Amino acid sequence: MAEEFDACVIGSGPGGYVAAIRLAQLGKSTAIIEKRETLGGTCLNVGCIPSKALLESSEHYNQAKHSLQDHGINVGNVELDLKKLLKRKDSIVDEVCKGVEFLMKKNKIKRFHAFGRLKSAGEVELLDPESKKVTSTVKAKSIILATGSVPVDIPGFEIDEKSIVTSDHAINLQNVPGKLVILGAGVIGLELGSVWARLGAEVKVVELLPRMMGTADKQVTQYYQRVLEKQGLTFLYNHKAVSVEKKKSGLSVTVEKQDGSTDKIDADVLLVAVGRRPYYDELGLEKAGVELTEKKRIKVDHTFKTSAAGIYAIGDIIDGPMLAHKASEEGVAVAEIIAGQSGHVNYDVIPSVVYTSAEYAWVGAGEEELKEKGIEYTVGKAYYKPNGRAKAMNEGDGMIKILADKKTDRVLGVYIVGAHASDLISEAVTAMEFSASSEDIARIVHAHPTLAEIMKDAAESEGGWAIHA
Repeated sequence: MAEEFDACVIGSGPGGYVAAIRLAQLGKSTAIIEKRETLGGTCLNVGCIPSKALLESSEHYNQAKHSLQDHGINVGNVELDLKKLLKRKDSIVDEVCKGVEFLMKKNKIKRFHAFGRLKSAGEVELLDPESKKVTSTVKAKSIILATGSVPVDIPGFEIDEKSIVTSDHAINLQNVPGKLVILGAGVIGLELGSVWARLGAEVKVVELLPRMMGTADKQVTQYYQRVLEKQGLTFLYNHKAVSVEKKKSGLSVTVEKQDGSTDKIDADVLLVAVGRRPYYDELGLEKAGVELTEKKRIKVDHTFKTSAAGIYAIGDIIDGPMLAHKASEEGVAVAEIIAGQSGHVNYDVIPSVVYTSAEYAWVGAGEEELKEKGIEYTVGKAYYKPNGRAKAMNEGDGMIKILADKKTDRVLGVYIVGAHASDLISEAVTAMEFSASSEDIARIVHAHPTLAEIMKDAAESEGGWAIHA
């Protein structure tokens, strides 16, 4: 006999587990289904968390080799213990995944280790993750699909998990590659490229488009690229990866230029990071009556309802940026909607972050988007280099750019390159959430000395009265 719940969540990533917890808080009996042995989805297991652990460790290694002496700290011969570095990463992943497991127990959420497949609206089949045989079923008044995404495959580039890898494997390379070629200049490729570049790899990034971060502000993105190039990363734009050949020693990657000519690039490891696709393979969407959009994402309305009664969807499988924090906010919102409340997500103020060094974070529109929409705007800019705290930190590379409506001064977009950009962007998100003006930011007291003062400087610059610029 099938167990019955008020709600059932398929997928335990940042969208799924957050939705489950919020449902339980609101008094709903809740089940969560996860095919992995550990909870947390891609983000905690092979994505956000392990990559940030590697970025942090590699940054310390890079500082020990190249910049600690600037502080009067001489450490002698610096050696890399890659096994220990990877072990630390694994330990952090284990801790955060166990933390989610604890939260499930704390909130009395029933966890099923199984592959969840829709049997009908209101019923989910539980399959053994290995054999894919049905073991039991779960019934629920509301079902939330939160199955996330997986790396996009490129025909002709067969993943072997050793020399041709996806991000899932690039977080666990057992040796520092001499030459690392990355297909795709997106967030994942840049972050993992930075990790291995700091540890000693020669990194080349191959990108089909004419620039990275195509939707972000072009000027700031170009500044960001120059920062990465100073660190040794090479970018090949308007280049299409055609094929890869395995040689006795390493790989040979053939790329096609815009003029049709080709080049061959030697590599020890090839990282395929051209994007991610929604993961709903064998989920039973058609059988349950769940429709897709033209872009092959699950179709939902403003309340996250799919075309099938009682079935909702959130996160990477629906429209919008594939970001963990976007999925989490949708998880809270859909849980509150199911409980009869008014859940809501403001998609205009979802920040994006690249956790390289310098970090790159932004929220809202860039100049190109504003021009395309015919919106008149003003610009304020400030740089890290004059900032006292940045000097103390030896973090001279960085800038903040604020875009505001020319008539109302309302903040329309904020772009940050530099140390702690991922933290600084929260002030911009808060300001935009409450429809603040650039002058509001300029008039707010910012502690001294802090990097946050650069945000104030940029806002003053937008108003034409910058004190420190």
